[in-house]
Amino acid sequence: MSERRNVYFYYSGSQVKIELLIKTAIEYDFKIVDDSKDANIIISIGSDGTFLQAVRKTGFRQDCLYVGVSSKDRLGMYCDFHIDDIEEMIEAMKLAKIEVRKYPIIQVDIDQQGSFFCLNEFSIRSAIIKTFVMDVFIDDLHFETFRGDGMLIATPTGSSAYNKSVNGAIVDPLLPCLQVNEIASLNNNQYRTLGSPFILSGDRRLSLKVVQTGNDYPTMGMDNEALSIRHVEKIEIVLSDKKIKTVKLKDNSFWEKVKRVFL
Repeated sequence: MSERRNVYFYYSGSQVKIELLIKTAIEYDFKIVDDSKDANIIISIGSDGTFLQAVRKTGFRQDCLYVGVSSKDRLGMYCDFHIDDIEEMIEAMKLAKIEVRKYPIIQVDIDQQGSFFCLNEFSIRSAIIKTFVMDVFIDDLHFETFRGDGMLIATPTGSSAYNKSVNGAIVDPLLPCLQVNEIASLNNNQYRTLGSPFILSGDRRLSLKVVQTGNDYPTMGMDNEALSIRHVEKIEIVLSDKKIKTVKLKDNSFWEKVKRVFL
């Protein structure tokens, strides 16, 4: 952390506590910058949702560190620090009690309109009260034809969020992979899917082709943000070469967070 001194704050919450954190950072010779492009440390203050927005709004940068600070009642999956423990945060940085970890990112290409990125998950759902149909390809293999409310593709770190709520597995973030999960699939003699989540290696490519039956204006989500593309035919999803770097306390592993949040 010693060579990283330019700090950008992305926040929501108590202005008083944020101002105290900024003041403390200045006292310890950190420089506060107004443009995230000038920062080599980006600090998110709020919730896990705020952290996801901070990463998205600053462009999923690979050349800086992201720090999650919770201003809520408890810590989250991305927030290792709490805003009420400013001294502990500074002390951890000074005494090198922190580690840098890398989180994988999903890359989504929609009808060759450009690449979009997600830290948690990509979701595609029917926008009307009617199921829709997609052909699912793994690499070049036609794997299944899906009919239902939608599908969810999660990173390992995103596996504990929306993915878990639809009975997906929590995946160790040390495994570079994608988890594919169905949302209310319809299985009968005409449509047959695996009916359970499945894990794809980070070297695989998942393709979803929306069958053009009139219900081809799905709602798509990138983490906690909707994507404003209407008519959709083909979506290609891979694990990106990009990884964001985050700061964690040495005694606060992913599985310790899972235990704290869920057990």
